[in-house]
Amino acid sequence: QVQLVESGGGLVEAGGSLRLSCAASGSTFSIATMGWYRQAPGKQRELVATITNWGNTNYEDSAKGRFIISRDNAKNAVYLQMNSLKPEDTGVYYCYARYFSATVAPSWGQGTQVTVSS
Repeated sequence: QVQLVESGGGLVEAGGSLRLSCAASGSTFSIATMGWYRQAPGKQRELVATITNWGNTNYEDSAKGRFIISRDNAKNAVYLQMNSLKPEDTGVYYCYARYFSATVAPSWGQGTQVTVSS
């Protein structure tokens, strides 16, 4: 199994930037895709961005052009650079890891709060 620990959340004004980090430990060799999900108050958890082991990225529409996901396989870490933040970006951001084996359930971090004030 893999343990995921996020850091980097906080309070920022609209238009500002934050960089989230997620460190993975354990059986990291088994990770195929890592990414970030967001859960806003009263809403379901939704995809923000993902990156595969080979560096292929995928972004939710509102994140395109503002957020950049990156991955350091040597450090078993994934990052989310968030620029031009908007109040609607507010929520708890969860790090996510999906494995090469489809029979193993994905892993989630404990979440980090991002609050964007208007």
